[in-house]
Amino acid sequence: MVTYYKNIDNQLCEVPETLSNCWINIYPPFDYEAIKGISDKLGIYIEYFTDALDIDEQSRYEEDDDVKFILINTPIRNEQIVHSTRASFVTIPISIVIKDDVIITTSLYKNPVIDSIINQNRKLSNPDITTFVLNLFDQNINFFLYYLKQINIKFNDFEKTIDKAASNSDFVKILHLQKSLIFFETSLRANNLMLVKMKRTNFLNTRQNEDNDDFFEEIIVENHQAIEMTEVYSRILDSSMQTISSIISNNVNMVMKRLTGITMVLIVPSIISGLWGMNVPLPLADNPFGFIILSFSALLVVLFISLFFIRKNWL
Repeated sequence: MVTYYKNIDNQLCEVPETLSNCWINIYPPFDYEAIKGISDKLGIYIEYFTDALDIDEQSRYEEDDDVKFILINTPIRNEQIVHSTRASFVTIPISIVIKDDVIITTSLYKNPVIDSIINQNRKLSNPDITTFVLNLFDQNINFFLYYLKQINIKFNDFEKTIDKAASNSDFVKILHLQKSLIFFETSLRANNLMLVKMKRTNFLNTRQNEDNDDFFEEIIVENHQAIEMTEVYSRILDSSMQTISSIISNNVNMVMKRLTGITMVLIVPSIISGLWGMNVPLPLADNPFGFIILSFSALLVVLFISLFFIRKNWL
């Protein structure tokens, strides 16, 4: 699906097909012929569009004659989208192609970054391409930060559940969050390396505009913050899982210790009754009160052993 947008009176508006001074967004379902038509008319390698269809593509940028190409990873909720992993959140590539006054974005799936620009119908105070790309970068980092907070909230909810009753499904959900953090950290670091290089090489010509240059610097700083947040949440998640595992192991040991103590308490009267049940002469065999004496003696032994184990905190 190919959609065309233009900035009309500082307002982003959908327009009929055009190839000048516009933003072209390519979303699924993909029409290869339509994409090839855009590629041929603008003289752009079709690989610049199709690279975004590979979920494993890494962030990068390059320039060929008058065409600039950027591939950046963005976060999305994994709602039965990527079946190869069971992470709660994953990252997918967005390709950004700039040719003269036209900018083309391509994404393997619908994603919140591009949707936020379209759905909010946001006003653009400076409708140049550089500002648009920087806004896209900024929105990308904002959604990384938003989803990181969502991961933290989900984990806190799981912690409350685990404190009451842990189940295998709870640990599987935590594993999904751990995978999400790994995806986020990898993508954020790749994005950061690309952004820093773009800033250093003035790939977007931000040095000609002080506001854009400062905005780009802020984006890089925010991306660093997102990386630090990911690292902190990863460490918290790992340490919490280790603590929970230790608690569960300790609880199992306590249960086994109590069961062992109960078994030792009950085995003593069993031994006594077994000895007195043998067909050999034994004390109290002819005493009419032998059963009562024997039962009372076994009860005293059980009480003594139980008190001993309780003092030792074994019961």
